[in-house]
Amino acid sequence: MYYPSREQILASAGRIAFGIHRTPVLHSAYLDKAFDTSFYFKCENFQKAGAFKSRGAINAVFSLEEQQVSKGVATHSSGNHAQALARAAALRQVPAYIVMPENAPRVKIKAVKGYGGRITFCPPTLEARENTLKQIILKTGAVEIHPYDDLKVIEGQATAAMELLETEPDLDIILCPVGGGGLLSGTALSARYFSGKAKVIACEPAGADDAYRSFKSGRFVPSVHPNTIADGLLTSLGRLTFPIVREFVDDIVTVEEKNIVKAMQLIFERMKIVVEPSSAVPLAAVLEKKVDVAGKKTGIILSGGNVDLDHLPWQ
Repeated sequence: MYYPSREQILASAGRIAFGIHRTPVLHSAYLDKAFDTSFYFKCENFQKAGAFKSRGAINAVFSLEEQQVSKGVATHSSGNHAQALARAAALRQVPAYIVMPENAPRVKIKAVKGYGGRITFCPPTLEARENTLKQIILKTGAVEIHPYDDLKVIEGQATAAMELLETEPDLDIILCPVGGGGLLSGTALSARYFSGKAKVIACEPAGADDAYRSFKSGRFVPSVHPNTIADGLLTSLGRLTFPIVREFVDDIVTVEEKNIVKAMQLIFERMKIVVEPSSAVPLAAVLEKKVDVAGKKTGIILSGGNVDLDHLPWQ
């Protein structure tokens, strides 16, 4: 199995530095006391385009040769990768063709348009997304940048955990949400390369538990009719991400919807920051006691902050 090396992740960090934020690591005395741990929240909700996806998108787009990228880039995405790729393409001054499901959050559709992305809507199934994207690539000649199953994307996503470990090298655990596995794969690789001890535990909604079932069974289980408010975690693991997850991730746990909402609300109220439901899934795992964090240094990657404030889940 091939996967990004330590040197490639470091090179990616240098490549993308011009176009991203080195996001802060925040703390909460209230949450530390409540769970008898020391939390270190890596705030990718403060990232350019509102999510960690900017890292992988910029790395992928700026790794392409001029001839490769001249006709633009294309992808399918429910939102955050769409925004990130549209922005990365704008930075490189090439078109971005984005396939989005019809039920994508309005705030994310608006952002993609704001970055100049050319949107084509499709039914909310993986098959429809992939087929629509194939048609667009055939028509335009654009290069596909997959939301997560792309080595350059994985390398870019890995820089978030790398930065977290540079800030706090003695973490015992890193909790990370999982959808397609791009962020999780990168996080697990960075934990291996840049930490001597940090365990990586992925956290997933029970209503979209394909990664959990794949990990536990050792065979790929696709995401079929997922049902969760964590709209960034609806997709299946990929051909590249699943083997990395199997080899380098320590465990995957699932959480209930009510606790995703509760964790999201806790972050809003106690940390005074905006996060989307996907970001709250790791803290929900702590709420459910699926992960033992007592007496440990616990890193949590807050993956994004692109949430529709008119439709918060507790309203």
